[in-house]
Amino acid sequence: MGSKILIAEDEEIISRELKTLLEQAGYQAVLAEDFQGLLPQIQREQPDLVLLDVNLPGCSGFDICAQIREHAAGTPVIFLTSRTDSMDELTGMLKGGDDYITKPYQGQILLARIGAVLRRTKGVSQQENTQLSWKGVGLDIAACLISSQGGQAELTKNEMKIMHRLFLHPGQYVPRVELVEYLWENQIFIDDNALSVHITRIREKLRAIGVHGFIETKRGMGYRI
Repeated sequence: MGSKILIAEDEEIISRELKTLLEQAGYQAVLAEDFQGLLPQIQREQPDLVLLDVNLPGCSGFDICAQIREHAAGTPVIFLTSRTDSMDELTGMLKGGDDYITKPYQGQILLARIGAVLRRTKGVSQQENTQLSWKGVGLDIAACLISSQGGQAELTKNEMKIMHRLFLHPGQYVPRVELVEYLWENQIFIDDNALSVHITRIREKLRAIGVHGFIETKRGMGYRI
């Protein structure tokens, strides 16, 4: 099981999205129960990292970070905020934050930043969270690369998301509508025809690195690897 991450985010939709994103990447994700009583939960759960919203009901993420530094000094903290003031970022760093990410965030970039903080603070390899492989084909989520013995090819953001979804369900058909909805939920509009175009382009990139027939299509079922 991957590293444990505690999510302190008061917007329910965002906290659920974060939990899903982290679990799909192999992490254990725990949601904060009580923002004003967050420190006792951190001491109980002993997470490897805390994702901390700056604006929480009844309290400040900056103040909570200061408490964490006083009572759980070794726990890294990444601030999440919709505020873009550079002074806020400086305040976050001065309060002991390890990174500061503004919303709306990109999932793969957030995962890469989490991996970087964990490597820096814990000295643990997060390769299993950012790199996937199936049938001799590798997917590097952080670098947006697909590779094989024949070389490697860069993927666009949309192509990366499609391949990530397929790699999460190897050997299983992923319905077209699920892929479209997955991208839509992540605020990237894509219609059914656009999905076909993306799949075609991914197949071309796979062929360029010597991989043929990796993505299978079954009418009425969807795609699988």
